[in-house]
Amino acid sequence: MTMKIALPSPSSLLLFLLITPLLLCQGNRVSVSMPPSESETLFTIMESMSSDQPWRHSHPNPCAPGSTWPGIECKTGPDHLSHVSRLDFGSAPNPSCKPSASFPYLIFTLPFLQSVFFFNCFTHFPTTIIFPIKLLPNSSLQQLSLRSNPSLSGHIPPLISSLKSLQILTLSQNRLTGDIPPAIFSLKSLLHLDLSYNKLTGKIPLQLGNLNSLVGLDLSYNSLTGTIPPTISQLGMLQKLDLSSNSLFGVIPEGVEKLGSLSFMALSNNKLKGAFPKGISKLQSLQYFIMDNNPMFVALPVELGFLPKLQELQLENSGYSGAIPESYTKLMNLSSLSLANNRLTGEIPSAFDSLPHVFHLNLSRNLLIGVVPFDSSFLRRLGKNLDLSGNRGLCLNPEDEFSVVKTGVDVCGKNVTGNGGVGMLMHSKKKSQAASSRYYRSCFFSIALFQFALFLGLHHRLVL
Repeated sequence: MTMKIALPSPSSLLLFLLITPLLLCQGNRVSVSMPPSESETLFTIMESMSSDQPWRHSHPNPCAPGSTWPGIECKTGPDHLSHVSRLDFGSAPNPSCKPSASFPYLIFTLPFLQSVFFFNCFTHFPTTIIFPIKLLPNSSLQQLSLRSNPSLSGHIPPLISSLKSLQILTLSQNRLTGDIPPAIFSLKSLLHLDLSYNKLTGKIPLQLGNLNSLVGLDLSYNSLTGTIPPTISQLGMLQKLDLSSNSLFGVIPEGVEKLGSLSFMALSNNKLKGAFPKGISKLQSLQYFIMDNNPMFVALPVELGFLPKLQELQLENSGYSGAIPESYTKLMNLSSLSLANNRLTGEIPSAFDSLPHVFHLNLSRNLLIGVVPFDSSFLRRLGKNLDLSGNRGLCLNPEDEFSVVKTGVDVCGKNVTGNGGVGMLMHSKKKSQAASSRYYRSCFFSIALFQFALFLGLHHRLVL
């Protein structure tokens, strides 16, 4: 028994081929229109922030091609409608902020907004960060940045913890006051937290340790007090830590050794003191360690010399005493070392000039002694970036030939000073030899005169 298969006619097949793409396009069509309520919210925000242009009339459909403006981005939602996903204010070519601008809390009601930036926007009239009465159940906001706003003041609102998707929070260079709300450390998705250059007070909350995905933490230039919380050891992903220019006291916590990903650590201008944790040598990724102006009053930690990636080490004005550890001469990636204004003693380790990347070395205002162990090529290479001034026991070897170099140190056996004690070293072998030749000629002439005078005296006696 033979089965017969009915084939479509050529005209039916042609109709199918024409209609199918149209149906597919209709099903996947992306609308450039925005929900009316969201569009109204957006225009209200724009009109309150910027008077650059009449936003409603100039851009009636903000997400349509040719109708957008710099500083706005849109994305298509699951409803196949366009939604605002990013807003930028303040920095060209984005919309500028008018003098009367105040913080637009309506940004927290845009359901698909992922990033918002306010740079140098709030400059004339005081304003604060506030939230709407009715919060979105699931905010999409991932990045919130308010930077360089001199009129943005008040406290950081605890309701900021409702932004559960937040990954980057930048509230830098404003006039925010009060304590850091512990609720902020419930934002588990947070990767970067920057609260620097404000007027924040109080202690760093212990809840800091909850942010175990944190990569960058900057709380510098505030008025924070208390100790560095031991829970900082739980931030295993941390790469940048800046707590400088506060009033933190106590010691560096032992748990800092667990920050194996840390590449930058700044603790300058605090009241930290005491011994370094022995485990600090475990920070094998550390490249920059800046810790000037703390009343440490201990010996320099030998362990810092075991950080293979260290490029910059600054430990100025902190009361360190004793010798400069030889281990520091093993830092083969070191480019800058500053140990100025301490009470370091002994001689300068001789192997510093073998470090291939060093271009800045400041050992000034210490109690170092002995002959500077650097050859003329190293002195030329560093030039003005070498400062050894204020060490009365140091001197330079006169046997080395070198051109004019300001190091702040005289040649051994000389007293060549100028410019407020900065030695202008212009000696060479030829000048040393010339000086020696003049000295010996002078001595010979003096001896000759003495012998002639002696001869005249004897002759006078014989005549008499």
